[in-house]
Amino acid sequence: MAPVAGCAGPERSGAVLTSELPLPERFAVPLPRPALARPGPDGVYDLVQRVARPEIVPGARTEVWGYDGTFPGPTFDVRRGRPVRVRITNELPVPTATHLHGGVTPAEFDGYPTHLIVPEGLSHARLSHGGHETGWRLTDRTFTYEYPLDQPAATLWYHDHRMDFTGPQVYRGLAGLFLIRDEIEDALPLPRGDRELPLVICDRAFAADGSFRYPSVDPTLLHERGVTGAYHQGVLGDVILVNGAPWPTAEVARARYRLRILNASNARRYDLRLDPPPPTGPAFTQIGSDVGLLAAPRPLDRVLLASGERADVIVDFSTYPAGTPVVLRNARGQGSTVDVMRFVVGRTATDDSDVPSTLAPVEVLTRADAVTRRRFDFRLSGPGEHGRQWTVNGVPFDPETVVASPILGTTELWTITSDFHHPVHVHLGHFQVLSRNGRAPGPADAGWKDTVDVRPYEVVEILVRFTGFRGRYVMHCHNLEHEDMAMMANIDVS
Repeated sequence: MAPVAGCAGPERSGAVLTSELPLPERFAVPLPRPALARPGPDGVYDLVQRVARPEIVPGARTEVWGYDGTFPGPTFDVRRGRPVRVRITNELPVPTATHLHGGVTPAEFDGYPTHLIVPEGLSHARLSHGGHETGWRLTDRTFTYEYPLDQPAATLWYHDHRMDFTGPQVYRGLAGLFLIRDEIEDALPLPRGDRELPLVICDRAFAADGSFRYPSVDPTLLHERGVTGAYHQGVLGDVILVNGAPWPTAEVARARYRLRILNASNARRYDLRLDPPPPTGPAFTQIGSDVGLLAAPRPLDRVLLASGERADVIVDFSTYPAGTPVVLRNARGQGSTVDVMRFVVGRTATDDSDVPSTLAPVEVLTRADAVTRRRFDFRLSGPGEHGRQWTVNGVPFDPETVVASPILGTTELWTITSDFHHPVHVHLGHFQVLSRNGRAPGPADAGWKDTVDVRPYEVVEILVRFTGFRGRYVMHCHNLEHEDMAMMANIDVS
């Protein structure tokens, strides 16, 4: 099959949307730290999805749709084994659904794409999605999600998951970090407090009035799904934001820092490097992947992240002379999207942190553990809104159709193939990458994961295990434009 039309090169995972206002100066604003989510007197976390207009680009106001009106949303910092209830009230002009990405969550609270929180004043009759008339679960205004948190320490995130409109709603701001901690992590001498930096990286384009520019077919996001023209490949912005700020700067001491990095972009992939690289030692020491710590640290000269993936890494800034500016760059970027952010190294500081040679117990799955084998092909097929549409095994998403029925507690071997860049995300199921094109996994494949970057015409094998709960979940491409245009499938865990 020929490459996707309009694909400019092997690293292009979408089409670039250009901002209409002058781009802001790079490294001119400090790195923000998202607010912490805090429970109310009843022990429930209350988040209100509402419109806000912060100043993202200096001199302009941008309408965001945010959890508590912030972009990104408040960071949850919670502990394993202590269940959390999150009450979400929707005051936006559209329905929403919230998914805890990487969570081991009961199906009714997983943010299934047709379980919608409908805002007050929006008639249910006005909702139309992909031509499907059945399978909807509509809740008026407020819904309480329950997260048991019976899973190891990890860097998770939460985001909108509304069927057919996930892309534009996440793009407008509906995403935030969700950190789980446990006793194993507590016992490690890792950097803490101010030396643990969350980095939510995404790209956006801005209209002339300062609003987010996004090529929706239906700007109201109430009726017709999809994007215009070549943007069905994926939407790439020309401004890189970290924690909601354009190309920010972080002042760091000459000490170790823990960076919890999330690729929250709709479609952009990152190859993160430090410029200059450290005078001695690795640029990064990876200690964790999508859903937990690694068994042992891994030295890396770069961090590769597709949409939805996370990396938990240590950077030792003590190897740089005081006063050194260190730029985090994206080797897959072009023009304005090469630079991500800047660190400025300060004076020597007391540092009692360390990276031990053993981090956490991690079971290693083998091919012999698989009780079932399945194959999933992620491909552009037809017909669809653009003449063709994104599909799984040649079929667009149907809420009533199931492609797999794994048994709770078992491990399956999945072979995933593709025709384009498809970061494949599995709800509930966590997995380990077994092979790429018959060879060993790559440097971005370590540990337990929930999202795997499947590149054009690649064959990737994963060993996926379903634990925790029975019910209906989904798997899908985490290029959000692909997901919205039907690249998703149901999994019934029995």
